[in-house]
Amino acid sequence: MYNHKKRPLVVDFYDQNGKRRLKTLPKETTKTDARKILADIEREIEKGVFLPKQHTHTFDEVTKDWIKHKTMNLRASTWAVYEGHTRNHFQDFGQIKITCISTKQIEAWIAARQKEGMNIFTIRKLLVTLGQIMAYAVRHKYIDYNPVREAERPRGQGNEKKSSIRILIPLK
Repeated sequence: MYNHKKRPLVVDFYDQNGKRRLKTLPKETTKTDARKILADIEREIEKGVFLPKQHTHTFDEVTKDWIKHKTMNLRASTWAVYEGHTRNHFQDFGQIKITCISTKQIEAWIAARQKEGMNIFTIRKLLVTLGQIMAYAVRHKYIDYNPVREAERPRGQGNEKKSSIRILIPLK
């Protein structure tokens, strides 16, 4: 059907909580595009992970919730390490909506740390923390998958110096 006045299309649906939602699409959206958008929304609702854009949490918000959650379950020293990781190393993700963080962005973050010369073992420890934050987001239905799990892990470049091992033999 041709839209003579080029009015924006509106998608009408009920979310996973039974609340009626209306989403106004841009004026240039076709009916075919609107059907695809509605199908994507319905898949999210079926999985129970639909969140209207204005209710989507940022990475920083999820991280703060995760840190609060971890406070009760960890020793103070471990919690301090996690808190330091979140405060010092994840600024790249700060105000990004948690639903917008992709495996590609995680891999770009890894590459940037490697270019800075960060030790590979430090990167791996940071990835454990980042993976836990994203797993927390999955458990609380902020996102439907963990992009850190799909990201390629850094490997040694083969240029690390290996020290020789000295074997101590007891004197007789």
